[in-house]
Amino acid sequence: MSQFSSLFAQLDADLSQTRAFWQFMPFAQTDLAWRTSHPELCEWLMGLSDEELQFFNHDVDALATKLSQWIPQAMSLQSAAQTKALASQPVADLPKGLDVGIPGRKWTQITAFNAALPRLQLPWLEWCAGKGHLGRVLAASHHTAVTSLEWQAQLCLDGEKAVKALGLPISFVNGDAFSTNSEQYIQPQQHAVALHACGDLHVSLLQRVAKKQGQAVSVSPCCYHLIRGKQYQPLSQQAKASDIQLAKHDLRLPLQETVTAGQRVQRQRFVEVSFRLGFDALQRHLSESEQYLPVPNVQKALLNEGFAAFCQWAADKKGLTLPADIDYEHWQQVGEQRFSYVDRMELVRQLFRRPLEMWLVYDRACFMEESGYQVSVGTFCDKPTTPRNLLIHAELAQG
Repeated sequence: MSQFSSLFAQLDADLSQTRAFWQFMPFAQTDLAWRTSHPELCEWLMGLSDEELQFFNHDVDALATKLSQWIPQAMSLQSAAQTKALASQPVADLPKGLDVGIPGRKWTQITAFNAALPRLQLPWLEWCAGKGHLGRVLAASHHTAVTSLEWQAQLCLDGEKAVKALGLPISFVNGDAFSTNSEQYIQPQQHAVALHACGDLHVSLLQRVAKKQGQAVSVSPCCYHLIRGKQYQPLSQQAKASDIQLAKHDLRLPLQETVTAGQRVQRQRFVEVSFRLGFDALQRHLSESEQYLPVPNVQKALLNEGFAAFCQWAADKKGLTLPADIDYEHWQQVGEQRFSYVDRMELVRQLFRRPLEMWLVYDRACFMEESGYQVSVGTFCDKPTTPRNLLIHAELAQG
């Protein structure tokens, strides 16, 4: 069994046994999901102060240690979620002006990704290139040609204009990453790359490189939920044999990072989420249904008009007529209570964010191993630079 097969197997077993703690929608729950099955866990959760809640949200090691009282797999999951930092190769000074039009954080991500790539001296294929920001760095630092594939014609034009001014050997191709026509740009002697290509876009690259036995491919996955089907389609034989099935909602879990927010942002989140949950409780009462009813994004200014105004807006969006005698204060209080439940359920799910992401990444790694590639997985930057900091590199095995 390969390194990634065993890592996947351990994660798969732990995640499968703990689905009751992560594979559900907290927003759809009217109470803590484990009130009957784990009353002591619920008692601990409801006893947390706001400060303690914030502490455990930002210290997953401490969270795993605490939750191991009720979730025996917690420490195993936390251990399986760890991965090494990839070695950073020294890069020669890049030409001035190369970063023009690239936001600072994106530039940091690109240069870190480039520094973590093996030096194979092969021409590059930049998949889902946008304006070719990564391609600029690849061409300038490796002095090798780049083909940049992008489906938006205007971005190709903008990218061509920029690289012409910089004098870089980059060719833009206006093509659809999902079309079989794009396979013609994948060559045997080539290093294909994709930095934060969403969901099925980076999966498509891995599948096409494996099919055509391209020499090397490096991807940093992003937005796992952006898939064309309703359910996740596993890549490797191991994942296909798993009893874990993932819907789009499940695939969002790794992306729901807890970030430190200021008081104003925290307050605004509390108002919006509690309003949404209060309206949901109200519509359940009126419709005599237990079905959760999501409502669209709302302009933040509307929240300042109060809960009743929000309910009228939400009802209008969902084609509902509200009676005149609603006790809005009561339903607002219900929403605030449910907010407290949601926050605490999300705290427990925090333990599973990175492990589920590693399950998805190891599925990709196992698939490439099954296709005849030597594979490495690691981080190319720290999480503050980007939480999506994992890099999968696959190189065709010799012989």
